[in-house]
Order: sequence, then structure tokens, then C-alpha cells
Amino acid sequence: MPVHHRPVVRAADRRTSCSFGCALALLAAGTFAPPTVAQDFPARPVRLVIGFPPGGPADFFARTLAEPLSKQWGQPVLVDNRAGANGLIAAEFVLRSPADGHAVYLSSAGALVIQQHLQLKMPFETLVDFAPVSHVVSVPELLVAHPSLPAANVKELVALARRRPGQITFASTSTGSMPHLAGEQFKAASGIDIIHVPFKGAAPAVIDVVAGHVQILFADLPILLPQVRGGKLRPLVLATHRRHPLLPEIPTTAEAGMPSVLADNWYGVVVPVKTPAGVVTRLNQSFIKALQEPAVRTRLADQGAEATGGTPEQFAEFIRTEAARWGKVTRAAGLKPE
Repeated sequence: MPVHHRPVVRAADRRTSCSFGCALALLAAGTFAPPTVAQDFPARPVRLVIGFPPGGPADFFARTLAEPLSKQWGQPVLVDNRAGANGLIAAEFVLRSPADGHAVYLSSAGALVIQQHLQLKMPFETLVDFAPVSHVVSVPELLVAHPSLPAANVKELVALARRRPGQITFASTSTGSMPHLAGEQFKAASGIDIIHVPFKGAAPAVIDVVAGHVQILFADLPILLPQVRGGKLRPLVLATHRRHPLLPEIPTTAEAGMPSVLADNWYGVVVPVKTPAGVVTRLNQSFIKALQEPAVRTRLADQGAEATGGTPEQFAEFIRTEAARWGKVTRAAGLKPE
């Protein structure tokens, strides 16, 4: 249904009943502040758009947040999977949508900060075309191997790869994704020659590694935990600063002798830059409230993810920092824009 804006009463229309001084007093008191569409938001179902197919980490995070957001807003929150191009297809869809907050992009780091270093013609500039809403979740990357690979740990994997240059394959969720960059960092730090095999999302990548078609994979911890617990994939190392409570026996890359290999993936919410400031504020408050719910925090933590949050300004600064960081990583890995 259409957004019903409240009527705007301008100062010029009040001159017959209020002096200019009276109007200034009302303005100072806040009574005279112009109304915002945030008062009417949301007026219809909200699309929470993600750039990956169902079954992956982004889908899990979106569905975890959809229910509490729907309860807050009194409107359905629809998870809209628009897979392809490491999130760029989803990003373009949101940018083409009305800038009224009813199409929200829940993006991984890939689309917002990594792809700009790998694409000759980016369809958008993150902090020019999008308004940051909030950081949402942080999750470490875990390196796993198919059990048939004769490598019980990272040291054995590196030794095996050196004996078999160009024969071991590593999967990723797509070219330019955090799992891809984690694999490139690992490749460079260990001096091995392994072959990148990109997929369209985490779920299909995991399926092929479980099937043994690809030997190793870096991916977000939540998508790998069920396979690790079921013995279908062997965990080797976490590309993060500290061990994880769900896998306390698995070392970090620093402990494995590769401190430069760090790949904490993250997800955040953005909307088209022309979205009214009041709506951006409302969205930020709503996501923060949802992330603070004990049930949400527990569900995320049980899958190895950490609920975060923050202001739009903090998220904007984080995006700038991450863009600079991953630009250095892509250049060091010899990856060039295509």
C-alpha cells in the first residue's frame, strides 16, 4: 500500500494566526519541525535483500533477524535472495528500488569493500550510492578439508601442496568474496600453488567440498559447523585473532605460523543514499534492538557468529577502514581488476 504522508503545514500558512517570533519559538521547541516519513515507516512489507542463495550464512543471518524486525514493525519482513556476482546483483536491485527503506540490503564485506578492488566497472560506489545503517554481525573464516585429503593439520596441508603444486583446489563462495581472499592470503603466506574454484554462494561450495569434488575451503563458521560436527569436513585453522569457543581445539592462523592470514567476515545493512534520514535512524534503531534480543544473540552465538551493531557513522568509518585494508590484500595477492 502507498505511504500516507502527514500534511506539511508551512510557516507561510500560519502567518494569519502566529507571528514570525511565535514560529521561531515553535521551531526551537521542536513543535515546528517538519514531519518525516519515518513516522509512517514501514507502510508495507520490507524486503531484506541478500546477495546469496538460500542455505548460506547470509540467508541464516537474514532469517534470524526477520522475525524480530517483523514484530517491531507490524509488517512482514521478506528475505529476498538475489544471488550472483558476489552480491552486486542484489546491490543493484536495492539501488533501483524506491529510497524509502522498504528494500534493505544485508551485505557481506565482498560487495561493499572488496569488489571495488577487483572490478574495472563497479555499478556503484559504496559510500556515495548507499547510506550505511548498521554493522550487524561478525564471523570468522574456518579452513576445512575433505577427510580424504591426507592432511590432519595446516602444516601437513602445506607440505602436501608443495609436493603437488597446482593439484589441490580451494573453493570459495565467489570471486572477490571473503573466503576467496582468505584462500589467496593463505596461498601467499605459505608459498603454495593451489587452484581457486569459485561458486555462487556458500551452500553450493560446501556441497561440492563435502562431495570431494574440491579439496579445501575457507568459509563462514556457521555454514561449516554442521559438516564439521558430522565428520564430513575436517577443520584445520581459523583465520582470526583468537580461538573460537565452539572449536577450542582448532588453532588460529597466527598459531599456525601465518599471522598475516586474517579474514573475519562481516555483514552490515545499507539502503539507497537518498533514503530519508529519519528512516535510516528508524532502521538503525530497529536492527540494534533486534540484535540485543537474547534469543537472537544466542542463536547467532550457537552458530559461531557475533551480534555487533553500532551507529550509521561508525559503520561508515568501518567500511572506509575495511576498504583500505582489503585493497592492500588484493594487491599483495596479485589480483587485478577485470
